[in-house]
Amino acid sequence: MVLGLRQFIQRTGDGAGQPILDTDNGEELMHVQPSVSIVLGNRPPDSPGSLYITSKQVIWLSDVDKTKGYAVDFLSLSLHAVSRDPEAYTSPCIYTQIETEAVVEEEDEEGSDSESGEVLDLCKVTEMRLVPSDASLLDTLFEIFCECAELNPEPIEDEAEGHNWIFSADQLENEASVGEDSGWHFFQDPTNSIGHSNGDHDLANTVLQLQINDHRFEDAEEMEHESDGSH
Repeated sequence: MVLGLRQFIQRTGDGAGQPILDTDNGEELMHVQPSVSIVLGNRPPDSPGSLYITSKQVIWLSDVDKTKGYAVDFLSLSLHAVSRDPEAYTSPCIYTQIETEAVVEEEDEEGSDSESGEVLDLCKVTEMRLVPSDASLLDTLFEIFCECAELNPEPIEDEAEGHNWIFSADQLENEASVGEDSGWHFFQDPTNSIGHSNGDHDLANTVLQLQINDHRFEDAEEMEHESDGSH
């Protein structure tokens, strides 16, 4: 997946209709909102267009220029919020921050987001505002953003091939004591305590119980050995 904002011009109906979605991979259209202006960085707002929120991405298509459109995956949105503070921006809007792959220095960012009319470098855009003509729709749009963001959780980065992690009892106690800062997520069951294993809970529980039983068996053998030695 390519992080950041990108150009989007794939439309149905010879380029005049709705965006073409990746339906083969399960992408669904969740909401359409007409009359929405887009503001990229510190640039002036574009003429109103249509906002398409899908299960994978946010797409804005210009109503004036059929060759102009932008898209960003939900996985690239590090923050989205409702902004009604006139000191932050002149119009109420959905404010978003975008993760990019490019290293943006202050001088480059100011140049790319300036109003000088230069070609916009999308890979350096880190802020996007969506300004609906009807500000009363902001809360609805925000809720839809939240729902779609939940459909796209941040993938767990790990260099190992396997993803079904198994924790011993001692490790669970140590990790649980560390808390949320550890980077691991645990759930507590009144009857059992196991590590969250990326879906294979039954397997994790079985292996963990075997590990605990093994430890108990080893302890019993050691105690029996010490008892024999004392005689």
